[in-house]
Amino acid sequence: MIATNFLHDIADYVDHRVAKVVINGSYEITQFEVKSVTDQTLALNYVVPLAEVSQITLIELKDAENQVLTANSVDVPITADHLMVHTLSIKEVS
Repeated sequence: MIATNFLHDIADYVDHRVAKVVINGSYEITQFEVKSVTDQTLALNYVVPLAEVSQITLIELKDAENQVLTANSVDVPITADHLMVHTLSIKEVS
């Protein structure tokens, strides 16, 4: 068993590592509506503007050195400015 406070510490570490979201390999988002840790979950809320993106096919979280931390292939059509609610849950897996 991993202690709950240690899982929170890992979520907090990830929070400090994430510097930006990159959509489709080129559109960078560095301003977050929400970027916070609650318990073992990192919440990232950010706006994807229709003027810049019409379809989301790839979401990457990157650090300050532009290294990919996570990458997810998706298929999200954008018909208006879109608030993305992105969560990362830190869990013990056995």
